[in-house]
Amino acid sequence: MQNPSLPPSMDIKLLVVDIDGTIAGHDNTVSEAVQTAIKQVQAQGIQVAVATGRMYRSALRFHQQIASQLPIIAYQGAWIQDPISQHRHRHLPVERQMVEEVLDYLEQPDLLSLLSVHFYINDELYVRQITKDTEMYAERSGIKPIAVGDLRQVMEIEPTKILALTPDPKITDYLLKSLRDRYHPSQLYLTKSVSTFFEAAHPQVNKGGAVRYLAEEILQLRPENVMAIGDNFNDVEMIAYAGIGVAMGDAPPEVQQRADWVAPSVEEDGVAIAIEKFLLLN
Repeated sequence: MQNPSLPPSMDIKLLVVDIDGTIAGHDNTVSEAVQTAIKQVQAQGIQVAVATGRMYRSALRFHQQIASQLPIIAYQGAWIQDPISQHRHRHLPVERQMVEEVLDYLEQPDLLSLLSVHFYINDELYVRQITKDTEMYAERSGIKPIAVGDLRQVMEIEPTKILALTPDPKITDYLLKSLRDRYHPSQLYLTKSVSTFFEAAHPQVNKGGAVRYLAEEILQLRPENVMAIGDNFNDVEMIAYAGIGVAMGDAPPEVQQRADWVAPSVEEDGVAIAIEKFLLLN
């Protein structure tokens, strides 16, 4: 981790922020301090975008809270859509064979009772059954899950993402290591967005690639024009891509080590403090 000041040549034109653990804390809202700081950078001509592992529909209210005019990067970057025009710029679902193999793995007898498996198809949430973990997830995300019993019934359309929930972080770590041993990164993107969320997506999916797409393909910018802020392993790629990459104070140490600067925690309005340090004109 470095501790830079903003070089005079660093011309930030795009700020990208994660949602959970970054702009939204335990209360699941964006604080007034963070909203104010974002409005101030927008007034300076810096555009602000959301990059999240959440569903597109679940991210919409945060996009609206910060008055973003840019497409939403959802599902770790698998789905990029403009809420204003409704144009979907990109959708990279998981290939069907990979879905079948991952589901077979997650439904092994020794894992079946420990996990709540989520399929995301056409921005809907499908589950085998509604568990306590799924209920808590649905409450925070504002999405109603659809229980279908056997998830193979809905695999005619390839899922945008697979998520396995468990209350035990050790199980999440086990899943991540075990499946990374089985699959090369060219086959699947495997990550965790919080300590109890294991996620699998298309191999070309990650927030870094999605931010690059937004910056370079849509906005005609370069990495040195981008600042990105995140708090977990699924944010590492965008933190590494950005000219200024910021990790939150409660991010895992491995994530903090990849950042140029570490902000205070989400509950301390770390995003507002990072914005003031790097982006606000005196």
